[in-house]
Amino acid sequence: MTSALALLNDVFGYPAFRGQQAEIIDRVAGGGDALVLMPTGGGKSLCYQIPALLRPGTAIVISPLIALMQDQVAALREAGVRAACLHSGQTAADADLAGCAFTDGQLDLLYVSPERLLSPYFTSLLTKAARHGIALFAIDEAHCVSQWGHDFRPEYLKLGFLHERWPDVPRIALTATADETTRKEIVANLQLGDARIFISSFDRPNIRYQIVEKANARAQLLAFLRAEHAGEAGIVYCLSRRKVEETAAFLCAEGIRALPYHAGMDSPDRERNQTAFLREDGVVMVATIAFGMGIDKPDVRFVAHLDLPKSIEGYYQETGRAGRDGLPADAWMAYGLADVVQQRRMILESQADERHKRVATAKLDALLGLCETTACRRQRLLAYFGEESGPCGNCDTCLDPPQTWDGTEAVRKALSCVYRTGQRFGAGHVIDVLTGRDDERVRQWGHDKLSTYGIGADIAEKEWRGIFRQMVALGLLAVDHAHGSLVLTAASRPVLKGEQDVPLRRAPEKKKAATTKSRRIDSDLGAEEHALFERLRAWRAATAKEHGVPAYVILHDATLLELVRARPQSLDEMRHVSGIGARKLENFGEALLELLATA
Repeated sequence: MTSALALLNDVFGYPAFRGQQAEIIDRVAGGGDALVLMPTGGGKSLCYQIPALLRPGTAIVISPLIALMQDQVAALREAGVRAACLHSGQTAADADLAGCAFTDGQLDLLYVSPERLLSPYFTSLLTKAARHGIALFAIDEAHCVSQWGHDFRPEYLKLGFLHERWPDVPRIALTATADETTRKEIVANLQLGDARIFISSFDRPNIRYQIVEKANARAQLLAFLRAEHAGEAGIVYCLSRRKVEETAAFLCAEGIRALPYHAGMDSPDRERNQTAFLREDGVVMVATIAFGMGIDKPDVRFVAHLDLPKSIEGYYQETGRAGRDGLPADAWMAYGLADVVQQRRMILESQADERHKRVATAKLDALLGLCETTACRRQRLLAYFGEESGPCGNCDTCLDPPQTWDGTEAVRKALSCVYRTGQRFGAGHVIDVLTGRDDERVRQWGHDKLSTYGIGADIAEKEWRGIFRQMVALGLLAVDHAHGSLVLTAASRPVLKGEQDVPLRRAPEKKKAATTKSRRIDSDLGAEEHALFERLRAWRAATAKEHGVPAYVILHDATLLELVRARPQSLDEMRHVSGIGARKLENFGEALLELLATA
């Protein structure tokens, strides 16, 4: 692996391989197929970029997103690698230039969408370029082949033809998110039966997971951003387009630069907002899940959810867009009963067959288990992917453990009240009856005369909401999706008969924010160091604008922080700073030394 390590050092500026990178590179560079499961930020791209430079010919990288292609090509060119892309957003002249460079054997890597790869135009290019050799095929975001996931792309199902047409060209399929079912689909549909499977740890130790009970979600989000991430880049996920627009407007009104992104926007507006997020500091993107796959921005400091995702895979993939640079980041979510009801209704009303609905329900139930757990969230998350771990000490349940309590009596009261009100009302009305609220609607239905009226007055309304949320999550209550009313399930019978106890989760008491250490990436810098860090960021922003690329393509925040702490006094010393390869040292070294000398 000497030549591979030399490329890692000289071209990409990193001192050593991480995890299984060296083994994967050795496998693919030697002509073997590989399926790579590696968390976001784990260094998947190097697993095909280095073999592409080691093998003769051009590597073809199949990527589903234009933004990802453009970012990777820009980063490779800054590192001195010959790279180009072909996509629908290019002018004809740019596409012709890339196509000619490819057929003339002038490229190390060519990025292309699956749709473009399958076109007759590209087939003709491949035929012409084949005389110079095809180094490898890299299939990025390989989970898109799975019909179970929300990122399914039908074009991925056709990529098995690569093995049939070029059986001697190695293929590497890569993804950050795939359970066992999805892995089997990838192997079968991409004809990777002979591939060696590399599964890295799914753990992202730099991400802190926090799930809060939803009260006023926007106000909760605003408090979280102001306390933890003022002026920092992040993503806020919402389920609906309308909520995206409203949340972005709310944050803007509160002085936070927030931009919307969803599939209903005009394409130019959507692309303009995405470009601003990628190229400017401190932008918050408020989006549906239409945004994010393949986004290569390393300095996303938080991902927030205002609505419950559909599955643990979706949650893991979306939260994984935070902290790709390995620096501290947060995954924050506000979650309530309405989220559970909404997701279950969406499954029931979908056009999917019963088998798909059962799978979707099981995936949702696993996510609800993560939300309601009293144990370490990271431990629960990793267990879903078949990985054992101990408590992490860096999630809300580890840092502020919730209590459990015997909720059996309260649950029986609630079930009885649902039954006696005719199983025709939502949680809000049933809670009014339980707490004995003097309400016109309660009197109108005569529910103030029921035996269950006021029997739960000793429990606060907020706590009752949590109890009902957990009852729905536990399957003791279901929701009549036609009317939104709560109905008893078969699982509630043994509880009502006194045959089953129900332990419940009690949210921890709110503690003062001052008791938690700041997780800002520059929190340990002194005043002088902080001023230098900001000067380096300003230089990077100006340089990126001059080069027409996102700031992180020039240098990552982690590299700037290492420059501040190490203070190299010469180009030779700077050569040892992680993230500064030979080309970047040549292009930026003198300017950086000058900045460091004035500190």
